[in-house]
Amino acid sequence: MAMFHSLNISSSALTAQRLRMDVISSNMANVDTTRGKLVNGQWEPYKRKMVVMQPQETSFASILDKTVKSNGKMPGGVKVTRIIEDQTPYRAIFDPDHPDADENGYVYYPNVDPLREMADLISTTRSYEANVTVLNATKGMLMKALEIGK
Repeated sequence: MAMFHSLNISSSALTAQRLRMDVISSNMANVDTTRGKLVNGQWEPYKRKMVVMQPQETSFASILDKTVKSNGKMPGGVKVTRIIEDQTPYRAIFDPDHPDADENGYVYYPNVDPLREMADLISTTRSYEANVTVLNATKGMLMKALEIGK
């Protein structure tokens, strides 16, 4: 139903941003995890994860087609397509006493930068809050429309 279209768009954004917050939390929790994954008998540090989002409509032709058929009502919403691992190199820190140090005395830590994660978290939180505001405004307009019918 067209009246709930904006609610559906906001809810898809809230779901995507909540997942993004969860991934950022996981990155922050594993900022010092030197044993993230066992590969070929060797431990690898945790790799930073990132959320990839895209519009629910993927091609210009499908958006144009739906817009024309729906009398100008724009399709919308967002979806999470995948969670990828950041391929930047690990941080190497010289600590020969660490149990995970290599033969040269270096310990490899995850490629997670707490400053970047905090900036991403602030951005995600602001986006989440903006979508909650849109959701509440839409709800208020729908409630006012119901009051008109009294």
